[in-house]
Amino acid sequence: MSGGVDSSATAALLQEQGFEVIGITLKLWPQDCVNRAEDKCCGPQAVTDARSVCHQLDVPYYLVDESADFQKHVIQYFADEYKAGRTPNPCVMCNQNLKFGRLMDRADRLGAAFIATGHFARVEKSADGARYLLRRGKDLRKDQSYFLFSLRQDQLARTLFPLGEKTKSDTRAVARTCQLKTADKEESMEICFVPDNNYGGFLQSAGLVQKHRGDIIDLHGRVLGQHDGIEFYTIGQRKGLGLTMPKPVYVVELDADNNRVVVGDDAALERDEFMADRCNWHPFEQLTAPIEVTAKIRYNHPGAPATLTPLGNNRVNVKLHSPARAITPGQAAVFYQDDLVVGGGWIQR
Repeated sequence: MSGGVDSSATAALLQEQGFEVIGITLKLWPQDCVNRAEDKCCGPQAVTDARSVCHQLDVPYYLVDESADFQKHVIQYFADEYKAGRTPNPCVMCNQNLKFGRLMDRADRLGAAFIATGHFARVEKSADGARYLLRRGKDLRKDQSYFLFSLRQDQLARTLFPLGEKTKSDTRAVARTCQLKTADKEESMEICFVPDNNYGGFLQSAGLVQKHRGDIIDLHGRVLGQHDGIEFYTIGQRKGLGLTMPKPVYVVELDADNNRVVVGDDAALERDEFMADRCNWHPFEQLTAPIEVTAKIRYNHPGAPATLTPLGNNRVNVKLHSPARAITPGQAAVFYQDDLVVGGGWIQR
């Protein structure tokens, strides 16, 4: 329970359906993060709100300290990816390792058969009953299946998403009917431990990176200027480059080995092919032949028709039918057929 309206409504719906509900908040914030995340899902106010909702529903409530694992699997990963010239996706890693990893262990200790969250997504069994399938949520504007692609079969088997068939408006209506204090609480669109959306500032203030000068070069290797560290840039970035150029230029590559930021014009951002590794599949164990999918290369990407070709070792080649802009190493590529999540992987350079 994050202290927001979605997880609050989830608890109320499960109770209505006859489940014996236990509320759990994972205390994820390291102590030095508290002031930066007071009102986020890893902050003290969120804990207060979650506890209040459980009191209203008359269900047990637990606050569980998982800050060490959050530091290791999410915050350190976040920093390491930027250092390697990739753009991280901490929400996927938090779901994979904490919310559906450590939380499952806690469920076992409490004798709970399932875990449930307020994600807008759906889980169902395949027609032959052999696999658990992940589908988009009914409310496509709020669909969060993208962030859940890496969940394993054993995790999906014990997961409930009560909001999967509901819209955001439906969810608030449930909370209002139950008179929950979170019914009209605003939601945050930012990463919970970077509430001001200043990734570079967070990395510096947390002591995870230090400024280190390097060259900004063009596609021909000519030095155009200097940067303070590749960690402060991402593919497609235009502002903040400190360059005076006759036409706009964008970050098109981050060369971690040589500490260089490569820039080019808008056309240089267009790509129609990339590789994804560490792929996870839902309808089948492994991809063994080419298939047609809709590929989302970032959460707010509308998706584009693509052909997946297996390369072995949980890797695929992704051939987009039309070029896409700013395909970013480190981000998740998630593959759909209609509302079915076929699977996904991590975009490589």
